[in-house]
Amino acid sequence: MKILILATHCNTGGITSYILTLTKGLAQKGHSVHVVTSGGDREQELEKIGAIHTRLDIRTKSEVSYKVFTHIPALVKLVRQGRCDVIHAQTRVTQVVAAIVSFFTRVPYVATCHGFFKPRFFRRIFPCWGNATIAISQQVKEHLINDFSCDPNSVFLVPHGLDVSTKEWTPQEREERKNVLGLRSKMIIGIVARLSDVKGHDVLIRAMPRIIKQIPDADLVIVGQGKTEPFLKKLVRELFLEGRVHFFSSINGDDNLLPLFDVFVMPSRQEGLGLSVMEAQAQGLAVVASNVGGIPSLIESGKTGVLVDKENPAQLAGAIVDLLKDPDKRKKIACAAQAFAIKNFSLDPMVHGTLQAYAQARKL
Repeated sequence: MKILILATHCNTGGITSYILTLTKGLAQKGHSVHVVTSGGDREQELEKIGAIHTRLDIRTKSEVSYKVFTHIPALVKLVRQGRCDVIHAQTRVTQVVAAIVSFFTRVPYVATCHGFFKPRFFRRIFPCWGNATIAISQQVKEHLINDFSCDPNSVFLVPHGLDVSTKEWTPQEREERKNVLGLRSKMIIGIVARLSDVKGHDVLIRAMPRIIKQIPDADLVIVGQGKTEPFLKKLVRELFLEGRVHFFSSINGDDNLLPLFDVFVMPSRQEGLGLSVMEAQAQGLAVVASNVGGIPSLIESGKTGVLVDKENPAQLAGAIVDLLKDPDKRKKIACAAQAFAIKNFSLDPMVHGTLQAYAQARKL
């Protein structure tokens, strides 16, 4: 099968991780995958796993942007010349693009819903959920059916799969890497997520003074890019946390920062599933995360991680401090989380479920 995957970019984040994992699994099954994005820091990884990558500037937040329509002729040509069997959209903008390209080419399209959407005007008039829709968690599936009246028979629950071939670092390698990055503290708290209000980075930053008061040798590492970066850096200055909070733009297979972390944190205000949480668990990290969206399906609090209320810096700080002060508890939770991730989120079910959605779309 020849598959065209559309996304607005391929920078560090959950959707890019999803595309990389799915593409690798599809390629291993003998399918041909062509990915179109506006580019990003992880695009070289696509080529390494056997995908064709084409850059088109479709990065916009508006489904009525001129960028949506400017590249339609090129995509129609690409689909026809490549004899694509299915188009797979990953974002709201690319859902609209896929719907238009599908109209002109008669090639079916599938949309993956990675989170929750507000029922805005254009979403209701032009839903663009595709011939089949993939929901990455049960909560997202219910959201599509209850809030957008999607046909339950066309919504496929397909959780994210993981490539669990993680690299174990020796203590010496870890210290050397920390020194290269300018991280002098013994304890590292980390988050990997796009810099967006919904991810709650500000809640974690507000928790840091409480954490440092009890764990003086603890620093925070924030990995990701996004529009809230100026606000977050301003907050760091206001709380006198310069030198204690470190920003890095990317994380990929050649520069994976996860092994540096002692505790991984995801203080989201809303979350479809929590792909970064899954990756941290697979890496063998203890995770503290908000009790929102699909995250509770990943974490049994006290066993495979720790759940806290959203928007609560004091509670978040307490949970992080508790793990940092108790290495045995931290290790026990990390081991249980890793076993859970490996058992429940292997790559094969993700690929199988996605192919079922493709088959359904092609029947219609």
